[in-house]
Amino acid sequence: MQKKTVRDVDFKGKRVLMRADFNVPLNEKGEITDDTRITATLPTIQYILERGGRLAMCSHLGRPKGAPDAKYSLKPVAKRLSELLGQEVKMLPDCVGDEVKKAVFGLNDGQACLLENVRFHAGETENDSEHSKKLAELGEIFVNDAFGSAHRAQCSVSGVTEFIGTSVAGFLMEKEIEFLVQAIENPDRPFLAIMGGAKISGKIDVIQNLLSKVDGILIGGAMAYTLLKAKGIPVGKSLVEDDRIDTAKDVLKAVEQKGVKFLLPQDHLIAPEVKEGASVQVTQGTEIPDGQCGVDIGPKTIAAYEKEIAAAKTIVWNGPMGVFEIPAFAKGTVAVAEALAKSSAKTIIGGGDSVSAVNKAGVSDKITHISTGGGASLELLEGKPLPGLVTLSDK
Repeated sequence: MQKKTVRDVDFKGKRVLMRADFNVPLNEKGEITDDTRITATLPTIQYILERGGRLAMCSHLGRPKGAPDAKYSLKPVAKRLSELLGQEVKMLPDCVGDEVKKAVFGLNDGQACLLENVRFHAGETENDSEHSKKLAELGEIFVNDAFGSAHRAQCSVSGVTEFIGTSVAGFLMEKEIEFLVQAIENPDRPFLAIMGGAKISGKIDVIQNLLSKVDGILIGGAMAYTLLKAKGIPVGKSLVEDDRIDTAKDVLKAVEQKGVKFLLPQDHLIAPEVKEGASVQVTQGTEIPDGQCGVDIGPKTIAAYEKEIAAAKTIVWNGPMGVFEIPAFAKGTVAVAEALAKSSAKTIIGGGDSVSAVNKAGVSDKITHISTGGGASLELLEGKPLPGLVTLSDK
């Protein structure tokens, strides 16, 4: 970790602007249904308050159209934070402006407030410099603890760092970076990547980047059908990105050149359509007959993947092996999650659907690290610099 963290600064009497990821799910009544993202950042909040920081927190919630929208208000988050911290977290009516500035400048040591949704201003997502400047006026120190947004070049993520002298990582950001960067740059070997999910288009760059770093890659999900089709193997009416066949051929060529172990499904669970209650069967080999679509990896593939997982020392997993939202098509994904839980390797889940998968399998407590940012972890695995990280102050 070459960047400064909260441990490197003195917060006493200082105004602290902190970017968190409070993008939590809400029900129709506007109640929080899962507060994981709030509790994940509590160690950073408590650390700042206990050391006399005057804390103004900011976050986005949902996708408002650059204007105030009551259903995306952060009010429920302020209420939950107040309960968890055992002290009032004052909810402010906006994230910039005179009234907000007055409230933030009026905080005492150890007090906290929450700014309203940063995306209620169009300037936020446009990374508008003037808007960043207004937001930056609220803090003397900037703390970024929102790894889930670290891949976005936006005002509250990276823009404010131009106008605040000291910008540091919170504990959650530090933990994410340490696990993911360590896994990629200095892994215990064999290093195995497991890639699944529907689209190969979103994972091409990740695979290309990992080819020079890993010892093996296991492929599942619908992206496997695009790769199999590129090899000339019939895939029936499975989900295929036909406009990516040439790209898939390039990947297969690169795999051959690198000599990396690259496993595609040997057999499949198939159904005439992707819906609950559809009749399923297992193919004998890699081919999928006409009129059928692949919905999960088959038992031979599960056994082969379990063997690779058992032998690995570092494993990064992103994306399910099949249509795991339908219980009958979830066997492959659950088997991978259970194999990871049994493994003695350092296991890292790269956010997104894989997180739901380990929760569904009931093994999340047996995984070394579960990332809070799907998009950010993918971009990191691609080798891209993250705006929310590179703009922090160097040690």
